[in-house]
Formats: sequence, C-alpha cells, structure tokens
Amino acid sequence: MQQYRIAVIAGDGVGQEVIPAGMRVLSAVAVRAGTFMLEFEELPWGSDYYQRTGRMMPEDALQTLRDFDAIYLGAVGRPDVPDHLSLWGLLLPIRQQFSLYINARPVKLFPGVRCPLRDKGPADVDMLCIRENSEGEYAGVGGRVHVGLGHEVALQTDVFTRTGVERVVRYAFEQALLRRKHLTSVTKSNASPHTFVFWDEVVRDVAREYPDVEVRSMLVDAAAAAFITRPESFDVVVASNLFGDILTDIGAVIQGSMGLAASANLNPGGKFPGLFEPVHGSAPDIAGQGIANPLGAIWAGALLLEHLGEPATGARVMDAMAQVLAREVVRTRDLGGTSRTEEVADAVIAALA
Repeated sequence: MQQYRIAVIAGDGVGQEVIPAGMRVLSAVAVRAGTFMLEFEELPWGSDYYQRTGRMMPEDALQTLRDFDAIYLGAVGRPDVPDHLSLWGLLLPIRQQFSLYINARPVKLFPGVRCPLRDKGPADVDMLCIRENSEGEYAGVGGRVHVGLGHEVALQTDVFTRTGVERVVRYAFEQALLRRKHLTSVTKSNASPHTFVFWDEVVRDVAREYPDVEVRSMLVDAAAAAFITRPESFDVVVASNLFGDILTDIGAVIQGSMGLAASANLNPGGKFPGLFEPVHGSAPDIAGQGIANPLGAIWAGALLLEHLGEPATGARVMDAMAQVLAREVVRTRDLGGTSRTEEVADAVIAALA
C-alpha cells in the first residue's frame, strides 16, 4: 500500500483548529479509499516557537521538510510578532528555497453559499488564479539607509526574470487547456514600463505555443473591478506575486467567505514537496473559540491529495464538501450559521460515505 508522509505545521491562531479538522477528513477519506495511507508528522513551528527561540522554525527546517511528500500548513501570524518577521521567518523561505513558484488558488461559488454580488450564482464564479510565487514584488530585494533620520530612504525592488515569468505563464496556459481555454494576464504595464511590459512580452511569446487558448491582458485595477462586476468573464487568471495575492482575496470574498479559500504552492517538477494551506490567515480575533471555518483547510487537503497522485480521492473530498454546503444546515458563523469547527468536519466525513 502506498504511504505518504505529510509534514503538518498548524502554526498560529485558528490554524491550530482548522488543520486538525482537515487532518481528520483526510484520514477518513484515506481509510475509505483503502489504497494508500497518510502519515502525519506535526511540527510545532510558528509564533510560539518564535517566542521561545527567536525563530519561526529551526535552522535546519528546510532540510527536515525536504524529505516529506507534502506540507500541510495552517496559518502564521500573531499580534505580538511583527507580520514581516512571521512571514519571512516561515512561509516565504519555504516557497523560495523549494522553488514553489506556482501558487494555485481556485475561486468557486458552491450551491448553497450566498454570493455577496447581486444576481451572481455558482455559474458565474468559477476561476483558477495562478500567482507567481517566488519572485516579483515579494523577492525581498531592497533595504533602508539613514534609518531614523529625516532623510531616511527605503527601497523595495521587484525582480522579474524570464525564467520565472515564462514558467508560471506556461503553467497557466496548460491549466487553461484543461478548463475553458481562456486566460487573462494581469499586469500594470502602463505604470511599470520595465517589469510589466516585460511580463506582457513573455505572455505573447508563450501564447504562440497555445493557439487554442484565447488570451487577454488586463491592468490590475480593471481586473479588480471586473472580479466584482463580471466574474463570469474569467477562467484562468495569471498574475505576479503581489497582484495575484490581492486578486485572490477578492476572489475569496466573492466565493462567499475567506474561510473557504484554499491554495496550493507547487513546484511542478516535483523536486520539492508542495505546500497546501487555507489562506484566511490566523484570525486572532476568533482563535481558540472553535468557530473557525475548516472548509478552506479541507479544500487545501483535497488539493494536496490531487498533487500526491490521488485525484479521485481529492474529488471525493470536494464532493462531500459540496454536499455539506448545498444542504445549508451545518455551517460556521462566516457563512451565516452557528456550527462549530468540529461539527463541519464531522459533516464532511459523514458525507464521504
């Protein structure tokens, strides 16, 4: 029987609640499949670890993670740890050092979930956002000089390479072929004549290899507006690190709740383990209350299964999740209900049968 080793970093806040719920669902569906086993190893990294050691994870963390088949991450961040320290101390080093250059975030409105957009339903909100995940605006290149003086200067440099842009764009085209054969590339080339004009040129070059895919380019401000007014016009969206980050949070809202948002951080070559996470953050305002929505973590678990080569089992998790949402009975506060985190996980497990 196939066995997969999964590194679990529940992290901070509600991550400590939704990841165990997701693990229960993954364990249940693995038992029902009967063809593979999931071995979870929990790693106590995050803000508690930072308060004890001054680091978000150990010095040899990346070497430890390298030996796993996948990483299941909850959230990092807490009010008593500066955000830039928590992010650059754990998540971004994993993305960059493991070259997880694809961040895939599905945006889908399920039947039974109310869309905040007037007159929009499940047929209107169904897209896949592909965010460049290892360079761009989050490359970390820059610095500050004359700190604390009146003439202090801070520089943050975007980094776009042909290799980096071309590989994420080509991946997006491949995904478009599997869907509705429409790709939207989002930039701000009117205001950034070097980096984003370069991005546009790479998109045009790669597009020649995919004549069956319809391609359009949009400025990010126009794309943000169209996410709200015409979400049905998007199929696959490809964007830089920053723009993809912002647009997918809009996507999470129009699909009904940040609590539903899931993502996959991937190195398609398979050299490093992928990282799978809900993207709602640590939500310290509700942490510890047992009311966080676990469906984003469960959806991320389904993406994890697909990445491991178990797509049918991942689809089974998605079907169970869809059933629970369609019934409109068991749902957490963010979706208008009163159910607790564990009740939602129990309902998904029951629907697996």
